[in-house]
Amino acid sequence: MKAKQKIKNTFLILTAILGFSLHTSSQNPVITEKYTADPAAIVHNDTVYLYAGHDEAEHDFHFYNLNEWLIYSSTDMVNWREEGNFPVTEFEWARGDAWAAEVIEKDGKFYWYVTVHHKDVDGKAGKAIGVAVADSPVGPFKDAIGAALITNNMTTDIDIDWDDIDPTVYIDDDGTPWLFWGNSKCYYAKLKDNMIELDSPIMEIEGLPNFTEAPFIHKKGDYYYLTYAYEFPEKTAYAMSKSIEGPWEFKGILNEIAGNCNTNHQAILEYKGKDYFIYHNGGIPTQGGSFRRSVCIDYLHYNPDGTLKRVQMTSEGVKPAK
Repeated sequence: MKAKQKIKNTFLILTAILGFSLHTSSQNPVITEKYTADPAAIVHNDTVYLYAGHDEAEHDFHFYNLNEWLIYSSTDMVNWREEGNFPVTEFEWARGDAWAAEVIEKDGKFYWYVTVHHKDVDGKAGKAIGVAVADSPVGPFKDAIGAALITNNMTTDIDIDWDDIDPTVYIDDDGTPWLFWGNSKCYYAKLKDNMIELDSPIMEIEGLPNFTEAPFIHKKGDYYYLTYAYEFPEKTAYAMSKSIEGPWEFKGILNEIAGNCNTNHQAILEYKGKDYFIYHNGGIPTQGGSFRRSVCIDYLHYNPDGTLKRVQMTSEGVKPAK
């Protein structure tokens, strides 16, 4: 046992030094040298960039401890190189909590929409959404506004201070950018072309059963898909529409409860002709769990009528994309 542990420790040290996850074969989780959560991903110049929160909670600590987001890149969806980090301290108006975030490219700029906790200034304490911008998918990212885009006092129907979380942005076929976010309620609004101002009132999507958090929008063919965290512990459910403004038709469960983890947060990506479902679980054997999560990747499949097949979470993961 001591020899096996020594080999394992050597492996973890080596991957940390080299800055990427080494796999002799495909496997989940895909990042093993650090705990990672709430994945987001984009494709740029034939490379996939993965953005994830860095879980840093101690093993016996029973809440989230995230102070930065991590950036990884891959050209095969299996081997990932760490490209850098983005600390929450970049937002001077925030007091901490590098929660779920998403990056999107527009006109050669990369916009990173993040969940943080706002300092108690002018009644804005609570979870808030900020925006950072960079000229490269790996940064450096800088606060694009110098203030929050969404603050807790802008959504007052729910008496909680964490309903403004989990931003996701989708640019529609006509070029209109849309922001979706929320906990307990799913909010959305148009963004201006500059990507850092709202261009409509804040609206709410009705008819999403057991909506918890983590909305995500993607499109395939004629259909828009809205996936989200469902109930708690969280599964992933989805709805479909012919318009990004709805109406949305609930279709059911897409992903079951992820092993050893209360939360379920997804990104969906098409790359080199295949569709991928990116999520997290608590699966790293070295004391992983709900507050020490790990990013995983499995395939996503569509039925002929456009509905989604339930995701099959695997320990093997995906094969190298070619």
